[in-house]
Amino acid sequence: MFGELESQGRGRPDFLLLFLTFMLVGIGLVMVFSASSPKAYFYHASSWYYISKQALFAIVGLGFMLFFMGIPFQTWRRAAPFLLFFSLFLLIFVLIGGKSVNGAKRWFVVAGLTFQPSEFTKLSIIVYLSALISKKGEHIQVFKKGLLPILIVIGLILLLVMGQPDFGTVLILVMISAVITVIGGVQVRHIFMVSLGLIPLLIYLAVSQSYRFKRITSFLHPLDQPSDSGYQLTQSLYAFGHGGVTGAGLGQSIQKLFYLPEAHTDFIFAVIGEELGFVGTSLLCLIFLLFFWRGFRAAMLSDELFGVLLGMGIVTMIFIQFLLNLGAVSGTLPITGVPLPFISYGGSSLILCMACTGILLSISRDNNRRRQEQTKVSAIEVVR
Repeated sequence: MFGELESQGRGRPDFLLLFLTFMLVGIGLVMVFSASSPKAYFYHASSWYYISKQALFAIVGLGFMLFFMGIPFQTWRRAAPFLLFFSLFLLIFVLIGGKSVNGAKRWFVVAGLTFQPSEFTKLSIIVYLSALISKKGEHIQVFKKGLLPILIVIGLILLLVMGQPDFGTVLILVMISAVITVIGGVQVRHIFMVSLGLIPLLIYLAVSQSYRFKRITSFLHPLDQPSDSGYQLTQSLYAFGHGGVTGAGLGQSIQKLFYLPEAHTDFIFAVIGEELGFVGTSLLCLIFLLFFWRGFRAAMLSDELFGVLLGMGIVTMIFIQFLLNLGAVSGTLPITGVPLPFISYGGSSLILCMACTGILLSISRDNNRRRQEQTKVSAIEVVR
């Protein structure tokens, strides 16, 4: 298949990046089955209930990844306005007709499967900002022509996401937007002035709801309230302690037996720590770091500003989610409800990460094509 794609005038993809993606998805499938089997058997009379769905999500994600890898990444520049308006439509519609869980309206239910529009919004923001900034050129340094339109669009989306509410996604969108705008050439002093007004707002949003405030305070001293606000983090720390250096063994977690809430979703890294130990979690982190390196390399080697911004936006999105999840599970950051990319159970997150990886692979194909053309030109000049 890759040979056919190359023969159509495009280069080979970054096979190491592709291999690392398959490794992460494969590890995720194994650990989702291990972490979810007790809950699946108890509530659904089948240990395969969650893993069968996750496998379906992985297949769909693979389809998107291969499709996006096969189309030139420049195509996304033309699709940017459509993606933005479609995201706005979904965010509005989910507030009206979305499924409500624990007071939050974040999901659509289609054929028994849930879809979270805010995940799609992450990609649309990355594409839109990359296209807008690359089009503006030097005008991006002028506040009224550059940063102000971006702030209006981002502000509208953040308001809709907070209406769900989803504070974790708000943080991710803010950080993604900041990275793309800085790389795109927005003046740092403009970013600094906006931050002065934005940071107090984020602090207010974090403490305005009692459950968010408890999450922030409980991560500092979880053992002070081990049966209340600190329960989830306490159980997570117990899991790491039980795992030790080499782990209790695959499938041998105790915390997943209804002690650790969200064992197969947001806190699956704690189950990995318990079953595979420090060695297993370190190897998983190493795979992620290699993935980020290859993604960063693909983005920075692009000869188009749009490709650089698009690739860096994707790498930033996955990297931030990785940090927020590990920070929450280990007690170094407040719990934000952010899943571990490629690993945690959930179709929206897995499909988005795999689809975005397809775009990174498309950028790498363009880089390799250009390098091959330069090599051919150099060879011809040598022969002459």
